[in-house]
Amino acid sequence: MRILVTGGAGFIGSTLVRMLLTGALPDHPDTLVTVLDALTYAGRRDNLDPVADSPRLRFVHGDVRDEALVDSVVPGHDAIVHLAAESHVDRSIAAAAPFVSTNVLGTQVILDAALRHRIRRVLCVSTDEVYGSLAHGAWTEDAPLAPRSPYSASKAGADLLALAYHATHGLRVTVTRGANTYGPRQHGEKIVPRFTTRLLAGRTAPLYGDGHHVRDWFHVTDHCRGLDLALRHGRPGRVYHLAGGTELTNAELAARLVRLTGADPALVTPVADRKGHDRRYALDTTRARTELGFTPTVAFDEGLAETVAWYRAHPDRATD
Repeated sequence: MRILVTGGAGFIGSTLVRMLLTGALPDHPDTLVTVLDALTYAGRRDNLDPVADSPRLRFVHGDVRDEALVDSVVPGHDAIVHLAAESHVDRSIAAAAPFVSTNVLGTQVILDAALRHRIRRVLCVSTDEVYGSLAHGAWTEDAPLAPRSPYSASKAGADLLALAYHATHGLRVTVTRGANTYGPRQHGEKIVPRFTTRLLAGRTAPLYGDGHHVRDWFHVTDHCRGLDLALRHGRPGRVYHLAGGTELTNAELAARLVRLTGADPALVTPVADRKGHDRRYALDTTRARTELGFTPTVAFDEGLAETVAWYRAHPDRATD
């Protein structure tokens, strides 16, 4: 099998690539992987260092919006895992254009190339943020989309475009929507690495608003196992939820990071809330469990401790 992973030098993408090439996903002993990545601020070539010498890896430096490049890279692949995206809410609030361009138009370029070259399977990786905010219960895959930030709106647009290509053209595309993901090598602007690296350095960690915004957390390796299951077993035209089932307020998450870093709790400092800050996300994963056999395997406290230890050993990953 030959798989093209867009955004394969980013946090989730590089984890998937490493797992594909090191036997962590045992159903891929001979899989060949092509990574297409623009190596913007959140993509790092050294995320692939553990597999850089693998004869089954090919790296292409380029942008998913580059139609000619994508058209030259896609032929010969059996499947595409489309992870390339602008993904930070704060950046989308400051400047929405790169998010619309990369997340929507870039997805359209990938879908057109997949259709043109008769790619057998396409997996588009999305987020729980497309649903907006939820006070109680959990979203199922047929819940209406109600994004509340430029980032989540761009991802909702990409999801709908992908599903429309299945309905219109019969493209065998599947969409996953994942909960908050954490683990080693995540870009330092996200809450877990940002709080961790700042607390380890004895610096303040800014907590938005009252800190009672709730997120569901799961480890990046569990996310990638779910992506692999959706790629191999997901039904075309279908959406699957991937989550870990660990709901925490941001304040609770911060308290855990304080304990793991040994920092002074007073370093967690309330700041003005983010514009349009969604109060709570929650995904119903029944479909992924029953149709794909997806079950998270990494206990949150264990995974978080290992993550903090990784950032402790890699102080260069701090971004501010």
